[in-house]
Amino acid sequence: MTKLTLGTHPHLLGFEQLERLLERSAKTGNEGYPPYNIEQTSDFSYRITLAVAGFSEADLSITVEDRQLVIRGRQSDDGDGRVFLHRGIAARQFQRSYVLADGVEVGEAVIENGLLHVDLTKARPETVVQKINIRKG
Repeated sequence: MTKLTLGTHPHLLGFEQLERLLERSAKTGNEGYPPYNIEQTSDFSYRITLAVAGFSEADLSITVEDRQLVIRGRQSDDGDGRVFLHRGIAARQFQRSYVLADGVEVGEAVIENGLLHVDLTKARPETVVQKINIRKG
């Protein structure tokens, strides 16, 4: 028995790129830090929220690279001369990646109360009906 994948299924033509995107997103290695939510705010918009307590705007960067939203955080070590009896607040770097579908655009990003909100919008699809003429052979 042959294993069917998206790229080889006879009824799914031209979906090879989708299969590559699924493979790429599986390899991103997003662990559990920082925790995040993804919510659908309307039929054509989404919001990604990351818990980034302790990070400032200067510590964070948001880029879109090859249809992939990449959010990076790197805290500068400002503990010069400070003596910690207990250090339980993580000061580590992170990278979160999200594969974006065609037509999804990144809107604004806002940081408030230790949460980074990144808004996404999806273009409204146009209904296209195309008539194919049949000619005699």
